[in-house]
Amino acid sequence: MKIAVIDGYSTGRLLVSALRDRGARCVHVRSSPDMPEYFTRAFDASDYTELLDGGGDPAGLARILAASGVDRVVAGTESGVILADTLTHLMGLPGNRVETLAARRDKQSMADTAAAAGVAVPRGRRFEEADAAAAWFEASGLTEAVVKPPNSAGTDNVRFCRSVDEVRDACKSVLCADNLYGQPNTAVLVQERVRGVEYYANTVSHDGVHRFAELWRYTKRAGSVGHPVYDYEEPVPVDSAEAAPLLGFVTAALDALGIVSGAAHTEVMTTARGPVLIETGARLGGGTAPAVVERYAGISQTALLADTLLAPERLAEFRDAAVSWSGALRNVALINPAAGIAGPLDWTERLRELPTLVHLAHGVAPGRHLPATSDLINSPGYVYLAAEDPDEVERDYRALRALEEDGLYT
Repeated sequence: MKIAVIDGYSTGRLLVSALRDRGARCVHVRSSPDMPEYFTRAFDASDYTELLDGGGDPAGLARILAASGVDRVVAGTESGVILADTLTHLMGLPGNRVETLAARRDKQSMADTAAAAGVAVPRGRRFEEADAAAAWFEASGLTEAVVKPPNSAGTDNVRFCRSVDEVRDACKSVLCADNLYGQPNTAVLVQERVRGVEYYANTVSHDGVHRFAELWRYTKRAGSVGHPVYDYEEPVPVDSAEAAPLLGFVTAALDALGIVSGAAHTEVMTTARGPVLIETGARLGGGTAPAVVERYAGISQTALLADTLLAPERLAEFRDAAVSWSGALRNVALINPAAGIAGPLDWTERLRELPTLVHLAHGVAPGRHLPATSDLINSPGYVYLAAEDPDEVERDYRALRALEEDGLYT
């Protein structure tokens, strides 16, 4: 089988490895020549039989892929969602509904589309001017707001605001910046801040059937510059009481957004009024090591997607509620508390001395400026901690944070 991967960066790179291990051939299509180095630094052209540019006419590209014998098209990361779904539609391949294409990329369209289907979303609006956004917040009656780009990912330029001035300043910051994918922010999204426990569901779908490969509980914290940053995440068994309110809600959100075939990463906040959709990405979840997840759960979203792309009938056979996690596992985001020049990488050995550390991924270059962590892009990396005893994981987590406060990276 031959599979075209649009922007095979981030977890998309690991998907390609899984597909190749299963005997598939892969074609790479880049949606833009200006993808930031954060995504492209680990790209390996030798993983692919062909390398194509997708910035021109989608119909022409669809003809090229069809003539090349491509059987499926999939997004490797968020930036490839629109082109991947456009190509599957043009080529008549399994994919998502074209009618809701915009709702799978623009967060305001996403909220409007989900709300129209009865899925709870935060109150909010999209603005092109900071003053208009501030005026809306002042008249809204909200006491807190989240300001963010409509077309980015992670915690890129996400700000929590409690006043009109804070909203205005945050909107100005977004509007004068590029998003995570190097594209100018021509608008800004202002939403009510919903409070509760945040989760994400990594699902795989085919022909409208959805399966939960992974369900995780987020913990975030305020970074040193006051912006929300990832702290850690822990898995939640799909058959647990904790998961029960999320399953039908996520399924309804996927249906509302027209996700029919492929991967999705859905973030949900459980609140006093019930689950609320934060956002959904029609692609694999990022910041993950599928091999580690598979070691402790027997499956990962990446593996399930690879299996489904090659043999769709396997998804219907997959029983998500039967997945069990062995021991305690925690995916911990690395946080640099103060900007400085990155030192030698001997800190990686100090982390590997933690008894529960089972995986370390980082992008720190010695001698280069390392900013204080304010979003996903400038986090030093992440680690997985695992043990039979959750107290051991907690102990090493606290030890890691103490090392960071002592200037681990700089």
